[in-house]
Amino acid sequence: MNSSPQPRNAVYAGSFDPVTLGHVDIIKRGARIFHHVYVGIGVNPEKQTLFSIEERLALIKQSVSDYENITVEAFEGLTVNFAAQHQAVVMLRGVRTLSDMEAEFTMSLANRTLAPEIETMFLMASENYSHVSSSLIKQIAKMGAEPNMESLRKFVPEPVVAPLLAKFGQSVPKS
Repeated sequence: MNSSPQPRNAVYAGSFDPVTLGHVDIIKRGARIFHHVYVGIGVNPEKQTLFSIEERLALIKQSVSDYENITVEAFEGLTVNFAAQHQAVVMLRGVRTLSDMEAEFTMSLANRTLAPEIETMFLMASENYSHVSSSLIKQIAKMGAEPNMESLRKFVPEPVVAPLLAKFGQSVPKS
């Protein structure tokens, strides 16, 4: 038996449109558990997104820049293939609600069939973020900067606030 443990990589994939504090929480918690976390931004040309892939890459990188063991990349295709490409032993999934769990359970069974060597690990959303969704965040941003800018800071990382408001023709008020 090998006395030194093998490095363990994990993948956390999603559309991250936009990245939320809940996403960042899962990413950073994963980075404390695993040697390396690869954040995969899935590219789906048929899906209409608010932020371009380049914008999402930049926003996530800025939001997790204080961790050296996190890499952010875009990918096309199946998440299990992205995980295998990075020798990941685990796919991290964040779960906010019971309905999330139902959908994630189905996806994890399919992934296990496709790549039985890769496990799925569910991390429960922190109570501060269990209600946060990208649609809620977009709705807050759409309603305007004042006082919603402060509201947005409760849901998205600081690098996301101004670009998100700009997508809806809003600007960050001058202090």
